[in-house]
Amino acid sequence: MHTKTLQIPATDGQADAFAAFPDHKERLPGVLMYADGFGIRPVLREMACELAGHGYYVLVPNLFYRHGPAPVIGLPEHIGEEDRPALMAQLMPLIEAHTTERVLRDADAYLSFLTTRPEVAAGPVAVTGYCIGGLLAVRTAAAHPGQVAAVAAFHGPVGAAGPETLAEITARIHLGHAESDLTSEALGELNRVLDAAKADYTSEIYPGTVHGFTMSDTDAFDPAGLRRHWDRLLPLLAGTPGNS
Repeated sequence: MHTKTLQIPATDGQADAFAAFPDHKERLPGVLMYADGFGIRPVLREMACELAGHGYYVLVPNLFYRHGPAPVIGLPEHIGEEDRPALMAQLMPLIEAHTTERVLRDADAYLSFLTTRPEVAAGPVAVTGYCIGGLLAVRTAAAHPGQVAAVAAFHGPVGAAGPETLAEITARIHLGHAESDLTSEALGELNRVLDAAKADYTSEIYPGTVHGFTMSDTDAFDPAGLRRHWDRLLPLLAGTPGNS
């Protein structure tokens, strides 16, 4: 497995990032992976490498590059519930400053960079994201209907994108919600928006999970939830034009 540290030219500066991709003679389908709010760290590198091992070039940018290189804040090796209040107090100003306008400017830069890598095959790419990165993935897919063919979001506040944005997505969609994040009634409302848009989607609550369940370096981690995540993500990507 190859990993490479990169700098992505963006409107507001150079975004640090890393890529993971297997040793492969042919060019690979591209995947843009948005981290959760805690950002790039060992668990994100592990997940990117695991996904890359299935035959993808995976690009993971530092969402908060305007505030410095990753990690933007100091993180413990394991993020316990007792650590979250202090960490979120540092992260929330960064998240609140990451406006939709910034998100879309960055998405343009990330996709332009990803699709011109010599290792990446021509054609549409996929986008996946976790927590706040799930919302960013949805916004990216909506803004680039011809360029993004699959989008997945896990324990992300995707409803915050709004019905108009969700209706603009032409990509195949999977939304994996934490049980603690969404009631069955809220899930029904979200899915009705996707139904009305005639989206090609799956959207479900992962039983017994809490927000952040995919991240093995946190107390929120749920091994069954992570397995379900891979069971949903890999077929979504494999079934996308250009990825099969």
